[in-house]
Amino acid sequence: MVSRFLKSLLAPAPTPVSGDDAALALAALLVRVARADGSYESAERDRIDRILTTHHALGPFEAVDLRQRAEALEAEAPDTVRFTRALKEAVPHEERLRLIEALWSVAFADDRRDAEEDALIRLVANLLGITDRDSALARQKVTAR
Repeated sequence: MVSRFLKSLLAPAPTPVSGDDAALALAALLVRVARADGSYESAERDRIDRILTTHHALGPFEAVDLRQRAEALEAEAPDTVRFTRALKEAVPHEERLRLIEALWSVAFADDRRDAEEDALIRLVANLLGITDRDSALARQKVTAR
């Protein structure tokens, strides 16, 4: 599944993602943010699992399986620009807003705010068509919890 999905992302004209591929791609972005600071801690993996459980109505074992597949995809995936381009086409704006909120949640899971994670989330938000204002509101919502 990962190989087929990567081939579609690397194609000259990537095909839009949908269904399971979209869930996998969104999960891979969560993993990419968690790994952005060079540290991928259990608190971040746990947060990703909780997000996947909630957003995709998965059981705990299915969430772990999806995260593990997302880790493999993220490790092999092209640059963030190509990766998010296909998602922007397939994921409605409201879901992309929830993704930015989830990305901020993962970034704060280790109780640290890192410049690398901030920069990646700003890039992803921009590539997904999310304004800086909406990203800041999502960050504030996460930190207020």
